[in-house]
Parts: sequence; structure tokens; C-alpha cells
Amino acid sequence: MLQSCFTIHKIRIPLQSTAASTEPKTCNQCKQVIQGGVLTALGKTWHPDHFICGGCKEPITESKFRTNDDKPYCTPCHIKLFAKTCHACDQPILDKCVQAMGANWHEDHFLCTDCKSKLIGTQFMDVAGLPYCQKCYVSKHADRCKGCGKPIPDKAIVALDAKWHQMCFRCSKCSKPIMKDQSFQVDGGKPHCVKC
Repeated sequence: MLQSCFTIHKIRIPLQSTAASTEPKTCNQCKQVIQGGVLTALGKTWHPDHFICGGCKEPITESKFRTNDDKPYCTPCHIKLFAKTCHACDQPILDKCVQAMGANWHEDHFLCTDCKSKLIGTQFMDVAGLPYCQKCYVSKHADRCKGCGKPIPDKAIVALDAKWHQMCFRCSKCSKPIMKDQSFQVDGGKPHCVKC
């Protein structure tokens, strides 16, 4: 699942007076009339030094800031307090965040463990907490058929303490496949159909 981790807001500082701006503005923090510079952010007005970060409690002086629960935060505090950490590089995720396998990933870090191909929008397999594309999973980690030794990419027949491709589970006497709803017998550790 790909999602944006943050919303970035901009501070608006009016550059010129208009008739509408002659009305007294009240600071959202101290509730006093603002004399001089007015800072507008989050649809409210503030004394510039009263628009403070919810983390470090210092005035936000950047032109861009972030919010959490409608409280403003400077970028460093927001990253420290709220950024998700990438499972691959252990660094904060500041843009799009991939959530997979119970972890968060940078979009460019959610890769197949073997071939390093991007896994976003593809089927992948989790092997011991590591992601693999279908091709690498089948070639290196899928169960092997007892009959032919090749990987079993999907459904398997489980019989005689082993896994088999449907068409590889055959009668050892007549070589016909033993289907999953058929009875069979074992002779010398090998399957054979009831007819044989």
C-alpha cells in the first residue's frame, strides 16, 4: 500500500494592506490584538513569535511546516516525532510510504531481496521477513517436487511425506497420474493406483 506520509503547509504573510486588513486581527495563541506583523497559517492569525512548534516550542520560522492533530510542527520536530522509519535503510520516510509485511519502506527501497527489482504493484512473497519477487521465490525458495525436482509455484499434492506437482504424482506401475480424489496404495515407498 502506497501512501503519502505528510501534509506540508505554507505560512502566508501579507505583503500589503487592504481595506479588509484594517480590521484588527487577534492572535490565535495569546488572544490579543496583533500590532505590526501578522502571520496567517492554518486559517488563523498569529503574532509571528507566537506561531510555535508543538515539539520544541520555538517559533516556526520556515516558510513550510507540517501538522499533526492540527498542531503546527517545524520540519525537524515533525520528522523526529512522527516520521515513519524505512525498514530497509532505517531512515525517516518524508514522502510516499510503502506499507508491506508489517513494515514501512521508502518507495525505492521495497525491492526483491535477490534481484533488486521494484515490488510495488507486483505479487511478492515473504520469506523469513524478506521480500522476494515471484520469479526469485519460485527459483530459490519454492518447495521442490519429489517426482521431477522442479519448483512448485502454487498448489501441490502432499503425499508420502513429500510434495508433488499434480501431474508428477503417478502410479509407479502404469505411470498414470493419481488424481487428488483417487485412492492409492504404497509398495516399496512408491505410490501405485488401486487398479494396478
